[in-house]
Amino acid sequence: MSVTASAGAPFQRPPFLRLLLRKGSTRAALALIAALVLAAVLAPWVVAHDPLRGGNDALLAPLAAGHWLGTDDLGRDLWARVVFGARISLTVGIASALFAVVVGVAVGALAGYFGGWIDALLMRVAEFFQTLPRFVVALIVIALFGTSVLKMIVVIAALSWPQLARVVRASVATLAQSQFVDAARVAGMGHMAIIAREILPNAAAPIIVLGSLDIAMAILIEASLSFFGLGDANHVSWGAMLSDAQQYLRSAWWMSVFPGLAIALTVLAFNLLGDALNDALNPRGAAC
Repeated sequence: MSVTASAGAPFQRPPFLRLLLRKGSTRAALALIAALVLAAVLAPWVVAHDPLRGGNDALLAPLAAGHWLGTDDLGRDLWARVVFGARISLTVGIASALFAVVVGVAVGALAGYFGGWIDALLMRVAEFFQTLPRFVVALIVIALFGTSVLKMIVVIAALSWPQLARVVRASVATLAQSQFVDAARVAGMGHMAIIAREILPNAAAPIIVLGSLDIAMAILIEASLSFFGLGDANHVSWGAMLSDAQQYLRSAWWMSVFPGLAIALTVLAFNLLGDALNDALNPRGAAC
């Protein structure tokens, strides 16, 4: 800690972007996420092959000019499948995280602001969902009700909101006793307006951080479900690619290496982004 800070000088908050981008690992993570998003959006123009259509002329072909990452046992181009697989992983990850954030913020804000029986009821519901193992429950639900991207998003989101709800509840309960909230009440502002306009903007930091980490968790769950054959067969998935590669680990290493790297690097990138957001939004805590 500096001499100036120890003397009691006011804490000067550096610009958010400078804090966020000060580490090389964070810049690399953001670059990877941006590249993945662009590749997913521009997938039909980025690849030259149909990811679902193979051919007998290039079965298990190694890396070559026509097939940058080789082909699988059905002759399908792995580069095309990895790029199109990013669409499903990012769609499931981002959509389920957004859904979980909406539910978690709503539940946590109501529980923390009103307290009493509303708090007790909502937190007991959150605790029930929090005790459920995410992957096992998702596995059972998808197996019983069928596979689709929408069902996967709903199931993962339904199992991801409790942790966020508890964090939001704690922040809102503290902020609800603040002087600026009392001033808003005296000014005649309604409860929902106080929560939305006065409290939640001041509780945004943990929401943003947990939301980014939920994306990584959702991508892992989607890949795991697809690995066990519970993904949407109409779409390419990194997990399904790993499942197909099991019996070719020795003869065609590229079938498992590239989708595995895609999953690992994507999850790592979102985790690094979450850590960087936490440091940037809480600079005093990061410096201690």
